[in-house]
Amino acid sequence: MTTFRMPADEAEARAVQDALRARVVLDEPGPPPGTGRVTGVDVAYDDDRDLVVAAAVVLDAATLEVIAASTAEGRVTFPYVPGLLAFREIPAVLSALEGLPVDPGLVVCDGYGQAHPRRFGLASHLGVLTGLPVIGVAKNPFTFRYEQPGPRRGDFTPLLDEDEEVGRALRTQDATKPLFVSVGHRTTLDQACAHTLALARDFRQPETTRRADALCRSALREAVAGGRGSAQGSVAN
Repeated sequence: MTTFRMPADEAEARAVQDALRARVVLDEPGPPPGTGRVTGVDVAYDDDRDLVVAAAVVLDAATLEVIAASTAEGRVTFPYVPGLLAFREIPAVLSALEGLPVDPGLVVCDGYGQAHPRRFGLASHLGVLTGLPVIGVAKNPFTFRYEQPGPRRGDFTPLLDEDEEVGRALRTQDATKPLFVSVGHRTTLDQACAHTLALARDFRQPETTRRADALCRSALREAVAGGRGSAQGSVAN
């Protein structure tokens, strides 16, 4: 089991990010898009109960059929602070990943990797802790600037922090809003974009994110209805 110690405050959390950032691997290509397994992770919250539910859904990268899925519930024990959201989500996400009956392959986060003020968003944090290749695919650009990409699927522009490219604004469907792709761990930005396009065949969001989002929301509704706060389950096909 991957160990995770919750920092005591914001200063310690930032120090953890700074210390772990040096372990991010950016010079590996990662698995080829459309091959092996790919896993989406996402979380849902019930703020009134300080409850978080994470889901991990494994797809066959070629067919996008679901191979396995796992959920995990827990209590939110870290405050909401922009740039430190990983500390609210990672414990439950790690539990969901560890509950999978198969190897997850490449992991896709609904969030950021290098496109983060300290270059250590959820995708990078999760990659360093698990050793898995991870990419971040977010719905907004956080604090960074970009030009609108062209209108066609596959068009992209750099996501910039001053002159540094920290990710890309990527059009996954014609004439839709772009997504914001960044490297988390053990892959390249070109590969991260290629994976995103391979997973977003019919919709703006990658199928991994769509499946994980639906599962964590469903599991949260069940947890709230059942009055639970700490449980885990998995299923494999």
